[in-house]
Amino acid sequence: MRLLFILVLLFAAAVGLALVAQLDSGNVVLFYPPYRIDLSLNLFALIAVLSFGFFYVLLRLARKTYEMPQRVADYRLRQLEKRSNRALRGALQAYFEGRFGQAERHAEEAQDLPEVAGLAALIGARAAHRMTENLRRDAWLRRADGADGLRAARLMTEAECLVDARDSARALAVVGQFHAAGARHIQSLRLALKANQYAGKWDEVLRLLRMLNKRDALHPAAVREIKVLAYRYLLDARSGDGYALIAFWQEVPAGDRRVPEIALSAARAFNGAQLGYQARTIIESALGHTWDARLVEEYGRCVEESGAAQIERAENWLAVHPRDAHLEYTLGVLCIRAGLWGKAQSYLDEALVDDQGGALAGRIELALAGLFETLGEAPRAAEHYRRAALASGPTR
Repeated sequence: MRLLFILVLLFAAAVGLALVAQLDSGNVVLFYPPYRIDLSLNLFALIAVLSFGFFYVLLRLARKTYEMPQRVADYRLRQLEKRSNRALRGALQAYFEGRFGQAERHAEEAQDLPEVAGLAALIGARAAHRMTENLRRDAWLRRADGADGLRAARLMTEAECLVDARDSARALAVVGQFHAAGARHIQSLRLALKANQYAGKWDEVLRLLRMLNKRDALHPAAVREIKVLAYRYLLDARSGDGYALIAFWQEVPAGDRRVPEIALSAARAFNGAQLGYQARTIIESALGHTWDARLVEEYGRCVEESGAAQIERAENWLAVHPRDAHLEYTLGVLCIRAGLWGKAQSYLDEALVDDQGGALAGRIELALAGLFETLGEAPRAAEHYRRAALASGPTR
């Protein structure tokens, strides 16, 4: 329909021009002495139109010829952009598919275009790292170093690779550069946490752990596990210095002190430093919030000048937790230390009865053997030693 309308307009225009040409009787005289040219007005108009068209085409041709080098350059650039972008997409797809060698090859193809060369280099670095090609990884990272707007991405990529390779010193240096620029997002803090773990900087681990925990950036189970590990190392590092242990424990937040694993590590460290009273108070405080068999057993290793207060506290616990084999075993050990032979034997016998699965059988038998040996009853002591050996089993 549109084409038909255009044809009608063209025919109408042609008819109009023909009618005008018939009615026109004018002429045009071109005079250039001694020459004179007479032309009809219609012919002159036709020549003028044709001349205009000729010169217009000539100028267009000259302009196209002049612009030809730039048009060729633009065409080549468009083709280069297509190839480089196609290579970048191929590198990403190959990387996510786990075809790291192919991802590197595509990343190399994308290096011809400066706009995507840096990003492709980061993909190549990650692919090389996955193949444990550390030299190639570092070469890729150097390529991405000067790319505009990619400094943060390069630092994060390098930090992740170094942390994964457990190169803690370099990882901490890179994360330090990232944080020096004012960027402290969750992923960088996670990387810093891992790097400090590998470097054994447990004070810094606890600081970062608190920051991440406030942002709910880690699973509570992971927070607990890392926290327990950090406190264990920090307490072990001070285990030979009672004053250092006391000063350190006073700085531990109350919530952390109540975690059974942390309290157990602290109690063992204080017991190792011959600070039984401090170990006892730590365990009593922790057991007041969470009942834990390991803490109960460690309670029996807290040595004080008088164990009467310990025995009394343990008997109060037994009223709340009757038939608890671990508590009965601990009471037996405390009574042996206090010289209460009858009560010690009674508690140990009850522990044998209440020990479900026999997990404590070997230690209970050894405690009974030591008790009867102290009392001078060698045959009974020997019998309990034999039972302790049988309870321990050949694989233990």
